[in-house]
Order: sequence, then C-alpha cells, then structure tokens
Amino acid sequence: MLLAAAVWLAHPAMASADKAAREIEIVALGDSLTAGYGLSPRDGFVPQLQAALRQRGHHVRVLNAGVSGDTSSGGRARLEWSVPPSADAVIVELGANDALRGVNPSITRENLTAIITTLQGRQLPTLLAGMYAPPNLGAAYGDQFNSIYPELADAYDTLYYPFFLDGVAAQKHLNLADRIHPNRAGIEIIVSKILPTVEKLILQVK
Repeated sequence: MLLAAAVWLAHPAMASADKAAREIEIVALGDSLTAGYGLSPRDGFVPQLQAALRQRGHHVRVLNAGVSGDTSSGGRARLEWSVPPSADAVIVELGANDALRGVNPSITRENLTAIITTLQGRQLPTLLAGMYAPPNLGAAYGDQFNSIYPELADAYDTLYYPFFLDGVAAQKHLNLADRIHPNRAGIEIIVSKILPTVEKLILQVK
C-alpha cells in the first residue's frame, strides 16, 4: 500500500521529467516562408531554427508543415493532418498570401481564429507569427489586416511575434530575386530575431 502511494505521488514528477528528457516536437505551420521556397534543404527557416535551438541546448525537432502558396484557408483545411498527435507545440505563420491576394481580412481572421482555438483545444502551446499587408493595398486594408494578429494573440492569450519578416522585408540583399522570399542570410536574421519567443514556447511545453 505504501509503495502504491509512493508511485502515485511520484507520477506527476515522473511525467514532467519524461517530457523534459525526450525530444520536443515543434510543428511550423505556414506558407512558402516556412517551407523554404527557393532555398537548399538546410537553408530554410525550419532547419536553421532547429539548428539554432539545438546549439542553445534545446532537445527539439522542428517539423516543416509549410506549403508554398498556402493561404490561411489552406492552412486551416489541412490543420488536422499537418499537426500530428506527436506534436508538442506549433508555430503558426500564415496570412502573407492572403494579403498578397487581397483576401478580405475578415476571412483571414476567421481562419486564424479557428486554427488557434483548435490547437488550444488540443492543449498545444502556440506561437502566432504576425504579418503586415503590403502598403500598395491601401491604408484601410492595411489597418484591418495588420490588427488581426495582435488582437487574436490578446484574445486567446497566445505567444505572439509581431512580424515574421522583421529586419528582412524590402531588404534587397536579404531576399531572393523575387524580392519577396528571404535568402539564406535573410532566414538567418529571421531565426535570430524569433528565437527568444520560440524559447518561451519551449518553456510552455516543459
């Protein structure tokens, strides 16, 4: 009886230790910016982020669930099979293609809301990476679109990184010839800037 009681009391601590010891699985759910469009397999966001985290002592594996050209609607449609049961946390990087195509911001908001609430229903810590609308779409569109990310992060109390392309957008030397997708050096900057927030995500898992 005493042995059984001891095992019962130790169980939460044992579970916590097990999670800390095993490899943490982070899914990066996104579009071409996550997928590594135009880059070699080792130069994209996912491999560079995984390498940076491991260099800082984190026992993690980052899964690439990025699909080039994907909108928030596409990400929502494939959410269940893109984020496997083994996932411990998710980085959501979607919406850039919505803005490029002039999708109604209310649709983007609805899709991102559904993604966040679904992940929270699965008790998966989530990091929402923000995006800004291109200025050529006008101030009214920009205001509606740009407010989506901080407002959702606040409403659903999720980790938030304001602008995925911070320090890289519109910098010719940090992007491919299309001036939209980051090159290897651009991805390196993105990873260095988002890294502290991803480490907060890992702490939520632990």
